[in-house]
Amino acid sequence: MKKLGGLRKRWLLNTAGVVFALGMVCVLVVTLVFSAYYYSNMESDMRYRAKTTTDFFAEYINQSYNEYYQSCINYANSFEERNTIELQFINASGHLVVSSYGNWAGLSPVTQDVSDALNNRIISSYTGTDPHTGERIVAVSSPMIYSSGEVIGVLRYVTSTRILDYQILKIFLFSLTILAIAMLVVIFSSSYYIRSILIPVNEITEKAKRITSGSYGIQIQTHYDDEIGELAQTINEMSVQINQNEVIQRDFISSLSHELRTPLTVITGWSETLLAGNNLDKETRRGMNIIHKETRRLTEMVVELLDFTRIQDDRMTLNMQSADIRSEFEDTVFMYSNRLSQDEIQLEYLDNDEEIPEILCDPERLRQVFLNILDNAAKHGGEGKRIEASIHLDGDWVVVCIRDFGPGIPEDEIPLVKKKFYKGSSKARGTGIGLAVCDEIVSMHNGELTLENAPGGGTLVTVRIPAYQ
Repeated sequence: MKKLGGLRKRWLLNTAGVVFALGMVCVLVVTLVFSAYYYSNMESDMRYRAKTTTDFFAEYINQSYNEYYQSCINYANSFEERNTIELQFINASGHLVVSSYGNWAGLSPVTQDVSDALNNRIISSYTGTDPHTGERIVAVSSPMIYSSGEVIGVLRYVTSTRILDYQILKIFLFSLTILAIAMLVVIFSSSYYIRSILIPVNEITEKAKRITSGSYGIQIQTHYDDEIGELAQTINEMSVQINQNEVIQRDFISSLSHELRTPLTVITGWSETLLAGNNLDKETRRGMNIIHKETRRLTEMVVELLDFTRIQDDRMTLNMQSADIRSEFEDTVFMYSNRLSQDEIQLEYLDNDEEIPEILCDPERLRQVFLNILDNAAKHGGEGKRIEASIHLDGDWVVVCIRDFGPGIPEDEIPLVKKKFYKGSSKARGTGIGLAVCDEIVSMHNGELTLENAPGGGTLVTVRIPAYQ
């Protein structure tokens, strides 16, 4: 499920992430558009006010300065929108002379709109921060021109953008809320679609793993008539085909093994009969020994194949009885040591005085396991010319250890050596199913079989069987 979780994560990053990014772009665009619209309207309104008021005051331009100044004071005092907009009258030197907030003897405005109106004789505006207060403002200045063409002052409207900025912030937050709701709708509506993909993919993955592990023939339930359903159907057909091939293979191996047993038994019997006689010359006896040895090896391979087919068909059974496991192991070691001595391989039994109780087991099957492990030690580690074997009690476990002094097993092959038909890089002859059969027999005894590279070189095989069942 981790991989499927990764698929969901990638979808969120690639799809929901893109939708969110586009939504944020839309939010910013909407905010900027409304901001530009509101600021433009405010500036247009103030420009209109400035022009209208300037035109109104044009009739007072011919008055004396004192009369004109008094007219400005009266107009400023009667200005009704002083709570939101400040009306200022500025002289030609740029000094504030009258304000709707009262007679102003303080700081005069220094923003660009005032100088532009005085110098360029046009209505000019300014949007930004007031240098004196640090507050964001919108200001519009209109030149007041005397009949002689002389600019005698500036009429200026100023307002704070605090309320306007607050409105723009509300629009931004509202847009974010809409985006959040849209994202929730997208994620919620898409979750069903994602689940409709992840659930069948998860089922397909689990069934594919079971098929890989050997559960051939199992079927995946298909709920969709789409690409996923087609994939499931393809895997189902593959599973059926593999299962049919496995059945054919097992039937062939079983049939062939049974057919081989009779001639092999005859060859073994006659070779033993001929070898028991004294009328063979040296060369013939040597040839008969080779025939007898190879026939015995082939018989062991046939037995392995028969056991393998029984395991595959769940037909392998154990004949459980109370047995002296130490005695069974020692007999196997001593019997096999004679065979290994012919190949100049020393099989050393590490004896001990530890008391090992009788255990409930199938002694014949365990002998088969011990012989197979010893045979593998001779095949794959025989160049070390030495094999060590021991048995001891470890708590509630009877532990059998068989070690060779050969080249060992490549580390990357250790997890695979117990798989059926796996031979790895070894050049030794064999079917590659002996350890698979041994592992199954040990597992049926509720035990475990492990292989590892021994310190100092060689391979160590350990069989652990419960002492008390």
